[in-house]
Amino acid sequence: MSFELVNQVMVMKLDLVATVAVAVLLLMFGAWIRRVFPVLARFCIPSAVIGGFTFSMLAWALKETNILTFKMDTVLQMPFMIAFFTTVGLGGSFGLIKKGGKSLIVYLVGCWVLAIMQNVVGAGTAMLAGIHPVLGVMAGAVSLEGGMGAASAFGPTAEQLGVQGAFVVAVAAATYGLISGGLVGGPLAKWLIEHYNLAIETSEEKFDALNAATAEKEQGIASDNVLASMAIILVAMVLGAIGSTKIKELTGFVLPGYVGAMFVAVLIRNFNDVKPMFKMNEKAIDLIADVSLGIFLTMAMMSLKIWELSSLAGPLVLILAVQTIFMFIYCIYFLFPLLGRNYDAAVMCAGMIGHGLGATPNAIANMGAVTERYGVVSRKALLIVPLCGAVLIDFVAIPNIVWFINFFTK
Repeated sequence: MSFELVNQVMVMKLDLVATVAVAVLLLMFGAWIRRVFPVLARFCIPSAVIGGFTFSMLAWALKETNILTFKMDTVLQMPFMIAFFTTVGLGGSFGLIKKGGKSLIVYLVGCWVLAIMQNVVGAGTAMLAGIHPVLGVMAGAVSLEGGMGAASAFGPTAEQLGVQGAFVVAVAAATYGLISGGLVGGPLAKWLIEHYNLAIETSEEKFDALNAATAEKEQGIASDNVLASMAIILVAMVLGAIGSTKIKELTGFVLPGYVGAMFVAVLIRNFNDVKPMFKMNEKAIDLIADVSLGIFLTMAMMSLKIWELSSLAGPLVLILAVQTIFMFIYCIYFLFPLLGRNYDAAVMCAGMIGHGLGATPNAIANMGAVTERYGVVSRKALLIVPLCGAVLIDFVAIPNIVWFINFFTK
């Protein structure tokens, strides 16, 4: 860490170690704020967003008053990000698809259609508002279905392709989604239940996969578990990087760094399911995922340039308003009927609103609020929604996002 004077303004330079240290401290600060103000936890605002956004606001204030600016070495942000999405890929077991039955297929296809339509709606509204269509994609599936993680991953990629402000728009839209996704999902399910006078009962199907997954996560964790999991993740990251480079050379498509690693991880997981070579410790993988996500997201939020958002505020509000209205119409008139117009379908619509606008934790919170209100737990929804919304959706959503970005930046 060092200081220097540039144009009469003090610049604080944070080296690699100092940047990571600040990120970890901000992550801990965000967790403390969540405990002090439980409403933030209720709306599923991540600790990384709280800590990192607080720092970026402070940095903005210091810059505007010419007191101090920061220059950070965020080179480790990319490896942490790739590691997180690799753990997501390791959770993509095709075997679980068979356990969800017809409802899982319907819900999954619904997620895929939504991811495509959010980009169509976002890009179309952006063009009508007179801004770059990729900014509409950033306020589409990137930030809404994709959440804060995808926003932090695809935003820099779009900016490298010449779309100024893409990262700020993506993160701002993802923050909106986290709040709105937790606010409106439960009320929508309540309206569906009461408007259609639904019987408060759930399917009798047995979801053994849910019990199996729970039992698996209860296994112990030790240093050798973490080491083995890290080895799998790092091998997938290396192979993914090689694959992404080859794809770019052969097709000209620019893939975010984590895409290749995530799909390699999916292949590893499913090959291991068919011909077991090693035992995956879900708890160790979850631990690595939590740490990787927390640090990379905090570093991304720390370097957020708030001042670049002012010129985009109006069009961004318009895009997000249209996306929210579309989300309601989609759930009421498309997803709910296809899922069977029953109690399970209403609960799953609450979940769709949660992760379709915000993130999977929003979906779980929404469904929990609905089932607590009516006293009947929908085990079908609790299996299908997290599985589709957190893992399986990416099989279509990510290639779809990559295609839209490349199409509009050619």
